Amino acid sequence: MEKHTVVVTGAAGYVGTMLVRRFAAREDVANVIGIDKEPVPDLIKDEPKLVYLHQNLADEGWEEKVKAYAPDIVIHTAWQIREIYGNRPLSWKWNIEGSERVFRFAYGTPSVKRLIHFSTVASYGAFPTNTVEYRFTEEDPFRKTDYLYAEEKRIAEERLTQCFSEAERKVPTAVVRPAAITGPRGRYMRIRFGLQAALAGQLKDSPVYRLVSLMTRFVPVTPRWLRQFIHEDDVVNLVELLALSEPKGEYEVFNICPPGDVVLGKDMAEAVGKKAILIQPWMARIPFALLWHGTRGKVPTAKGSWKGYSYPIAVDGSKLTRVYGYEYRYPSLDAFRYTDGEYEAFVPEALRAHKAS
Repeated sequence: MEKHTVVVTGAAGYVGTMLVRRFAAREDVANVIGIDKEPVPDLIKDEPKLVYLHQNLADEGWEEKVKAYAPDIVIHTAWQIREIYGNRPLSWKWNIEGSERVFRFAYGTPSVKRLIHFSTVASYGAFPTNTVEYRFTEEDPFRKTDYLYAEEKRIAEERLTQCFSEAERKVPTAVVRPAAITGPRGRYMRIRFGLQAALAGQLKDSPVYRLVSLMTRFVPVTPRWLRQFIHEDDVVNLVELLALSEPKGEYEVFNICPPGDVVLGKDMAEAVGKKAILIQPWMARIPFALLWHGTRGKVPTAKGSWKGYSYPIAVDGSKLTRVYGYEYRYPSLDAFRYTDGEYEAFVPEALRAHKAS
């Protein structure tokens, strides 16, 4: 049996930690090399197959350490998602320069046979001209925006395509562009500021977060606000499929999002047991700016982020099913509303909710 060595960047993060656990559980995986600028999390610290490098990808030195294990699969999830208040150059270094080091490592290391890069649907751009009905496909171009997260992800994909085109050895590459990722682990094991935590009133760790929870006693909903959600189990399952299947192409791009209805603002309000109140986009922009500057970024409502709560971005995620036969397990609203999944045991009994119940 061929034994794989899998590199997971961002191994301390939400998705990265779950990927470490999944691959480490496989008999055909010898080692999982986890890299992160944060310390090893409790969930994976005792994993015997894990080799953990507490290091920033933007810094030198990790490449030679990883190369010694002759990895054959590289999965790049690492990202500074929350904008660092007043320090965009540091974000650029960590995200763009760090990502480019990963790409060049993958394409320049002879043992590597597969690269998977996490992008985002946010880079299609939230614009007033977007409609609720239109579904962006992988053929639609990314558009420049003033929302740093989406913009840096757009640039990272540009750097990836450039690195791929310049590489002498064409390592099969898959780019995944997830919709909003959710599930019991994301909601109950890693409670921090986020859409679902804010709407559900789970933010209680600081006076600022308690204020936000108070402000969302009603859910402010703009006329065309929507979300699509992908369950965390689906994310892990499909990455495992892509990593270990025979590649169908040299360079592939996939929106990862279940088929079916989008989740409208009123649906999100209903799912967390609150009433929706209709507001206009300009009414979202003002509090977003006040919270961002007033809390010096503790509330992550950075420049341009209000547009994602005002203008729709809906995508078609069917390409992965057509090409690799992947069938999504959870529709968008079910992923948002219920606690089914691999990590449900971490949800307090009283808070568990099942579709069948």
